[in-house]
Amino acid sequence: MKSAWSLVRVGFDRATMYLPLILMAALALGTYWLVRSAPKLLEPAAKEAPTHEPDFFMRNFVVKNFLPNGELSSELFGKEGRHYPDTDTLEVDDVRWRAISEEGLITHGSAKRGLSNGDGSEIQLFGDAVIIRDAAKTPDGKPVPRLEFRGEFLHAFLDTERVKSHKPVTLIRGTDQFTANSMDYDSITGIANLQGRVHGVLMPRAAAPGEKR
Repeated sequence: MKSAWSLVRVGFDRATMYLPLILMAALALGTYWLVRSAPKLLEPAAKEAPTHEPDFFMRNFVVKNFLPNGELSSELFGKEGRHYPDTDTLEVDDVRWRAISEEGLITHGSAKRGLSNGDGSEIQLFGDAVIIRDAAKTPDGKPVPRLEFRGEFLHAFLDTERVKSHKPVTLIRGTDQFTANSMDYDSITGIANLQGRVHGVLMPRAAAPGEKR
């Protein structure tokens, strides 16, 4: 009986001796299982492609853009606006806008609907679109006549001072008027590329005082 108890005690002592090793082995197996399983459990969900749905709305608002020196470069007004994150564009109802060039020339426009890019450097006007550059003078005193563009679609590029349209447009320069099926106007060069059925009406210029006609 004593011998059997001694054997049991010896076996228990040996089991106690190997218990830390057993626990370490179990811990290692558990860690291995967690490492194998964790990537699947923690794997981030695949990002869904952005849809053309607005992420925020604005009502009766104005968006202003400034030059690096802090001067105002453009303003965009609207009755309601919707921002689309997939294209980073702002769609505006009853849009009005105003831009000021580095030379101080003021251009403003309006339409039933507008679409502006993220930094406000481009704006597309849809429905009763009008863009007007007010009459002014260059720094050297040369007069710059009033310009007016009208059509169902006008695309203004504020950085490069261009106005384009692939649809019929009317261009009024001072007292002269032109119509065309499409247009590309460069304000820097003063050249209007009119295409399609082009018609123009040139009004005689009034003579300056003392000028012979």
